[in-house]
Amino acid sequence: MKLIAVISKDIIILNALEEMLKGLYKISVFDNIQSALDYIYNSMPDLVIIDISTDDLASINILSNLKEDPMFYQLPVLAVFSDQSAALTWDFLSVEDYIYKADIERDMLARIKLSIIRAERVIEINPLTKLPGNILINKQIQARLDKNEVFALAYADLDHFKPFNDKYGFSRGDEVIRITGRLVLNIVKNKQHKNSFAGHIGGDDFIFIMDLNLIEETSQEIIDNFDRIIPTFYDADDTIRGYIESCDRHGCLKSFDVMSISIGITDTKSGGFPHYGEITGQASEMKKYAKQFKGSCYKLNRR
Repeated sequence: MKLIAVISKDIIILNALEEMLKGLYKISVFDNIQSALDYIYNSMPDLVIIDISTDDLASINILSNLKEDPMFYQLPVLAVFSDQSAALTWDFLSVEDYIYKADIERDMLARIKLSIIRAERVIEINPLTKLPGNILINKQIQARLDKNEVFALAYADLDHFKPFNDKYGFSRGDEVIRITGRLVLNIVKNKQHKNSFAGHIGGDDFIFIMDLNLIEETSQEIIDNFDRIIPTFYDADDTIRGYIESCDRHGCLKSFDVMSISIGITDTKSGGFPHYGEITGQASEMKKYAKQFKGSCYKLNRR
C-alpha cells in the first residue's frame, strides 16, 4: 500500500483526507513539517501532502532543504492552499502540484493518484526499497566527478543471499532487501545529513556516497546493525545452527552460513576518475575482495 505523509493542523482537511483515503493509502499525520522529517527520512513516503501558506518561511525553508537533497528531490509534494491568491506564488515553492482547500472533496483523490503516477514515471526508483536506481546513481556520481568533488563511494553486497532466498522464498528475501535498504539509508543520513547519497543498484547490491572522514565509521555501523538484525529472518533452528542447507548454482545441496554484508570502498582523493564507470568498477573490485573474508566486513582501497 502506498504511503502518504499529511502535514496539517486543520481538522477539516485531516478528516476529509482520512475518510477519502481510508483503505486506499496508508497515511501518517503530522502537525508541521519539522515533526514529519524523521518519518520522511525513515519511511520514504510516496507522496507528501502539506497544508502551507506562502508566508510560512520556516516551513518553506525546511521543504526547500529537503527537496535539494539528492535522496529526496524525487519525492512528490502536493500543497494545499487556503485560497487562490496563495497559489499565485506556488512555483517558487518546492512542490509539484497544488490544490485549493475548497476543492479537496472533488479533486484531491485524482490529484494524489496523478502525483504518484507522474513521479513513478519520471523518476527511476527501486519499487522495493524506494531508493534511487541505476540511472540516478550514475547521474549522481558523474555530477560529483564533473565538479571535481572529493568523496568516498561504498559498494555493499549481501553474502549467501541466493541460498536464503531459495530456501525461505521471495517474500522473506524481499523483506531482507527492504530492511537492508532502510538500514543503509538511515545510517548514512544520520551520519551525514547533507551531501550524502544512497542507492539500490538492484538485487542485493547497494551504494552510498559520503565524505571521506565518515565512510569507514558508517560502514562499520551498517555491518554491526546488519549482523544484529539478520539472524531474526531465519527460522530458530537455523539460527541456532548458524547455517542453512540449500542448493548451490549447480543444484548441489550445500551448507551456507547466515547472511553477511561485504562493503568495498574507494574515493576520489587522488583523482583519476573521469567517468562514473571507473570509480564504481574500483568500488566493485574492493567489494569482491571483501567477500573473500568470512563474515561481514568492509575493505578500503588504500592505494
